[in-house]
Amino acid sequence: MDAARAAWRRLEPVHAMIYFAPEARRRYAELGLSGRAGYFAFRSAAFGRASAELVISTFYNFNPDVVRQAVDGVWETATPQQVLDARYAAAGEALRRAKVHELPDLSEVLALTRRAAEAAREHAQGRPLFAAHAALPWPQEPVLQLWHAQTLLREFRGDGHVACLLSEGVGGLEALILHAATGDVPVDFLKASRAWPEEEWTAAEERLRERGLLDGDSLSPEGATLRRHIEDRTDHLALPAYAALGEADCERLADLASPFGRAVVEAGLLKVG
Repeated sequence: MDAARAAWRRLEPVHAMIYFAPEARRRYAELGLSGRAGYFAFRSAAFGRASAELVISTFYNFNPDVVRQAVDGVWETATPQQVLDARYAAAGEALRRAKVHELPDLSEVLALTRRAAEAAREHAQGRPLFAAHAALPWPQEPVLQLWHAQTLLREFRGDGHVACLLSEGVGGLEALILHAATGDVPVDFLKASRAWPEEEWTAAEERLRERGLLDGDSLSPEGATLRRHIEDRTDHLALPAYAALGEADCERLADLASPFGRAVVEAGLLKVG
């Protein structure tokens, strides 16, 4: 399980950059989409004309009022296919700028990642965001195939993570607060990006303190235990994809993935703003 998680984490920047790269903002602005409307449209276009309620359900931790405002009228501005085409174009432009297409191990990393992504397709039940993306055709260009494969693995893992949160009675806002309490991500970034009103954030913090999961603004021992349990369960639910590789190939992918993630970071594709 450790090798599978390392393989996913080290290659994840190849997918995650699409939410920060200026190429993506430029592409959705060309479609008449701006700000959060672009983000929600880009990520939900695989569903087709996704309603705000579907986005709220599957994205899980965003303020529902902000989602409704952002999604309202988005599919009258651009069709889902236009958005998907723009997303792939942006991904290709950004990854080529990072020179990912020139890395010597691209063919092997792509082969391993695609095997895992294809294996995940046999376990799509209960994973709506993954299933929607898995139904899309594979791109032709190798660097875009890699991005698509890692996108599938990210959504496969993410859907499992939501299932874990639901099973533990942790709502979307509460999940954000517990994440912030780890110190791994700045609380101001989570508040700004997920757009929950301060009063709702404060009320959710109090509920978590009443459950014994927060001690002040930090995780209590019980909260830390719950966080570890959720992360371990998320890893376990992601294993059907990586089991297709076996331990040796998971370790191989983890070893080869680091230069890919590093190239994305060094190109500045994960910078906020």
